Amino acid sequence: MNAIQHIRRMGNEIGVAFQFLTRIPMPSLAFEADSLSRATKFFPVVGLVVGSGAVLLQKVGLLHLSRSLVALIVLVYFVLVTGCLHEDGLADTADGFGGGRSKERILAILRDSRIGSYGATALVLSLLARYLLLASLPLEHFAAYIISSHVLCRWSSLPLSYFLPAAREQVGQGAQIAKLTSLPSLIVGSVFSLAVVSIALRRSAAAPVIVAILIAALSGWFYARELGGVTGDCFGATNQLTEIAVYFCGVWIL
Repeated sequence: MNAIQHIRRMGNEIGVAFQFLTRIPMPSLAFEADSLSRATKFFPVVGLVVGSGAVLLQKVGLLHLSRSLVALIVLVYFVLVTGCLHEDGLADTADGFGGGRSKERILAILRDSRIGSYGATALVLSLLARYLLLASLPLEHFAAYIISSHVLCRWSSLPLSYFLPAAREQVGQGAQIAKLTSLPSLIVGSVFSLAVVSIALRRSAAAPVIVAILIAALSGWFYARELGGVTGDCFGATNQLTEIAVYFCGVWIL
């Protein structure tokens, strides 16, 4: 593969990552069977762009509105730009593990598009927690923690998809990347994420990085124990937990 082909392939992979994780319009892309698994290394790049958009929105909003209203606007932006992808995963995962007592029952609930009491509660708590934390982040560190959070929460899909297989044999979103992310993709995505967070937070970077690793490891262990692998909803749930945890680091430490 020559340099031009390599650049084109990289551009296509970046486009696939944005197409999968956001509702940002993308040009028509050549999609292959392994396109998404190759694109996982660029998931943190998506987080950087989404987080940067929120920072810009916050800076403009503060010129005219109170912090609480700006926090609400930023939260609505996150929901809209991702099309509730991760919120849906969190709600379905809460319903599955809250209402299921066996692997088969959990997977059956995860496939059900209806939201139950566990899912509704998890969704409300997630939105409430993010709103309160966004409104409480120190203004001078808001940009750093927003960007770091959205880079790290997208990064969480890399170790999960590298170490864990798909929980079900049927093809699904999770099955497109589970156990299919390569070691080079894991390394590239991890190095990029660490670099961005280190630049953004400097001496305060250790806590968010450690928290993100712990959440990915513990949730991965839980999914492996209960399901023998992961589903697309599991990726979304871990993403949401990581986002909240990094915001919490900003509020707790500073």
